[in-house]
Amino acid sequence: MRTNGTDRTATESVWDYPRPPRIEPDTRHVVVRYAGAVLADSRCCLRVLETSHPPVFYIPRADVRTELLRVSEHRSVCEWKGAATYWRLGPDLGAPPTSDIAWSYEAPRPDFAPITGHLAFHADRVGECTVDGERVRAQPGGFYGGWITDEITGPFKGVPGSLGW
Repeated sequence: MRTNGTDRTATESVWDYPRPPRIEPDTRHVVVRYAGAVLADSRCCLRVLETSHPPVFYIPRADVRTELLRVSEHRSVCEWKGAATYWRLGPDLGAPPTSDIAWSYEAPRPDFAPITGHLAFHADRVGECTVDGERVRAQPGGFYGGWITDEITGPFKGVPGSLGW
């Protein structure tokens, strides 16, 4: 298992992740781009690890170009983290106005207080998300926002037939 993003040779099975999820720091270089514009660039993310899901990278708001984003009307509730706020691209980038590309927890439940205000991005809804230069692959299914990198192994929730997992 990787420790704070430093062991590049270890593999992680999503079936070894806990339920309820846990948060861990990750110091790898995370970059999110859309249409050539850098939306986020950080070396101090938090990963949320949950059984059957690829990690979700939460990026500190200070490392996100929030001036390029707009808060969406869409909301949801996570049984662990609480109420989620969704984010869309602003008009400056010419994106479809209905596409939620990121989410945050502005007032999460106490166990998830460290992710307050951090943003997580859907890898399949922006141009490119990378971790230490590796392009990530989106968690299947379009609902969950996990990022799959070469060291993460599944099977992953989100594939057809996995709703009841």
